[in-house]
Amino acid sequence: MQHVFHWTREALLAPLAPGSIVVTVSSGAALRGSPLSGGYAGAKATVRFISAYAGAESQRDGLGVRFACVLPQLTPATSLGSTAVAAYAAREGTDVATYLRNAGPALTPEQAGDAVADLITNRAEGHDAYLLTAAGLSPVA
Repeated sequence: MQHVFHWTREALLAPLAPGSIVVTVSSGAALRGSPLSGGYAGAKATVRFISAYAGAESQRDGLGVRFACVLPQLTPATSLGSTAVAAYAAREGTDVATYLRNAGPALTPEQAGDAVADLITNRAEGHDAYLLTAAGLSPVA
């Protein structure tokens, strides 16, 4: 049974119940870099690292709390993503339409939400990180 967790100061100080899952959101840049945005890729790699570390500690201590990190691909479907897509297209010396055609299907916010819901209910066992594309979640080695 899924329970809605209400954030209060007391709840944040309480331990999570066994069977809980913590989903962190990083970026595909953690895997491929981000040459236009300085330390962004390093910061996102750190999110992935900390999530994996917390999961390993939970397992080592027998807490039963799972941790999974989602690394979404760059998408033009958000204002941040559309700005980045335009910058990457310019960097490659092409127009946005050509860049997007070469990049393949774009991840939508709806697909991202569905994928995270699926991860929470079905797929967090055995993997600590997942690349998220329009094709869905893929475990990251």
